[in-house]
Amino acid sequence: MIRALRRDQAGATLVEFAIIAPTFMIMLMGAFDLGYSVYLRAVLNGSIHEAARDSTLETGKAAEAAIDDRVESIVQDIAKSAKVDFDRKSYYDFTDVERAETINENAPANGKCDTGETFEDENGNNIWDSDVGAIGFGGPRDIVMYTVTVTYDKLFPLYGLLGMSQEGKMSISTVLKNQPYGQQGDQATPETKPCP
Repeated sequence: MIRALRRDQAGATLVEFAIIAPTFMIMLMGAFDLGYSVYLRAVLNGSIHEAARDSTLETGKAAEAAIDDRVESIVQDIAKSAKVDFDRKSYYDFTDVERAETINENAPANGKCDTGETFEDENGNNIWDSDVGAIGFGGPRDIVMYTVTVTYDKLFPLYGLLGMSQEGKMSISTVLKNQPYGQQGDQATPETKPCP
């Protein structure tokens, strides 16, 4: 009887499945969550490009709430509890996008506005900025960088069980030039200001 039990293979498949199943389920949930994130990014990308085009029109400033609400609605159709944040920065031309204000550095140059140095206050806010962009839509023919950041809960609670963050975050930006609905204002002549 003992020899018969040792040779009996019945139930081995069940044991093997019990060993493999958790790993397989985790991989499957991870694949579904990755697909969900990719789909959300594609939908967000399409909606931000449409919203950015609407923002470049002369009526863009007046329709800001409607434009942003439409993007938020599209995102929340997929990720119900998503938090959507909007940011618009305007620049005089494409070469200014995400460029820092010029620092008149003493040697050695470190890329920071240190005490004793001066900077060119190009956006007129009296502080050195790592981005010369002015907040808002800008004017006719200005360059506008439109950024949408979405914070959402991942599809499965898997990440919390593994000690990882359950929260996902993605940010999409697009840069467009406003329509020529008027004359572009002159580029401001920057004043030299002392670094703090």
